[in-house]
Amino acid sequence: MHFNPYGGLAAELAVMLVNAGPDLTPDRLLDLLRDRDYRPAGTCSDAELAELTAWARRLEEVFAGTVDRVPALNALLAESATQPYISEHHGRAPHLHFAREDGPMVARLKAYTASGLAHAFCQDPDRVGRCDREGCGVVYVDTSRNGRRRFCSTRCSNRVHVAEHRRTRALV
Repeated sequence: MHFNPYGGLAAELAVMLVNAGPDLTPDRLLDLLRDRDYRPAGTCSDAELAELTAWARRLEEVFAGTVDRVPALNALLAESATQPYISEHHGRAPHLHFAREDGPMVARLKAYTASGLAHAFCQDPDRVGRCDREGCGVVYVDTSRNGRRRFCSTRCSNRVHVAEHRRTRALV
């Protein structure tokens, strides 16, 4: 499935923030952002990291479906997005921004991830989810062709299917 830049890259950044977990450090966060071609300016303080960690927990509720997703996404957008505008920074093609380029990193990340998750959700709500393996909390955006992803990885899928196979064999 083809996503626009916000539904793709920004939604994947939302996935990264949620899956990073509580052990994330400011330096590791900056490395993860750069790995995803997000260009943070400057450093990340412990307070900013704490704010982004709390934000990630709110994003996680949308992935997990533990809240009514549309009102939750609307609340995230209302809290984070400013007036959208078209930007042409760093030699990139014109694209939409939902927060000022010169704004604080946390505000920009919040707007970027909320709008990305909203775009992905609006294209197909079933493609935003959490791994079906019991005990696995990893979230994902399903970009597969058929859109039938249930697990975060082949490993989790195999563990579930092997356990199911062993259960059915034990019954025979």
